Amino acid sequence: MGDVQRVFYFHVASGWVGALAFLVAAVSGGIYLARGKRRWDAVGLASVEIGLAFTLANLISGSVWARPIWNTWWTWDPRLVTASVMELVYVAYLLLRQGIEDPDRRARFGAVYAIVGFLSVPLTFLSIRIFRTIHPVVVGNNDPTAQGTFDMTPPMLQTFFVSLAVFTLLYGVLLWHRVRMQSLAETVEERKLKLLSA
Repeated sequence: MGDVQRVFYFHVASGWVGALAFLVAAVSGGIYLARGKRRWDAVGLASVEIGLAFTLANLISGSVWARPIWNTWWTWDPRLVTASVMELVYVAYLLLRQGIEDPDRRARFGAVYAIVGFLSVPLTFLSIRIFRTIHPVVVGNNDPTAQGTFDMTPPMLQTFFVSLAVFTLLYGVLLWHRVRMQSLAETVEERKLKLLSA
């Protein structure tokens, strides 16, 4: 595939972080519903925001990779369609939160939506295993007769795992900073309200 193959490491790692972020949002939503602590709502929101950015990077890098390989920027492949739907599901999550003013109600609705919306993530992952597709199966398929196979050499595999580790670490750092920023914003808002009521 030449130099375009290098996009693969960015593309898959971005998709992995997007799925991981949406999983963290669903788990945070469940913990929020169980315990009612607003910190978990902040973690869920931050994780969805980061997941959207990485999923968008995954879709764009996939198009960059597809152009020289499939001779098109976009094809209605099941993986591309389900990944796009997943992105839209979480854009709708942000829109839902914007439409609710009461913070507790917004957090409850957001938590439930994050849990239900997570169903789009395994559907996206399994789409190339369930439907006939030209998208390669990177993990769990060495069958040379399968359509869309992708077998990695040992150096490619090493680079692949380093890329996944680095992107996962980047996600953790971004999540920590975003939750910290949210906490600082809430503190500033509380102080403003105290000054106005004094």
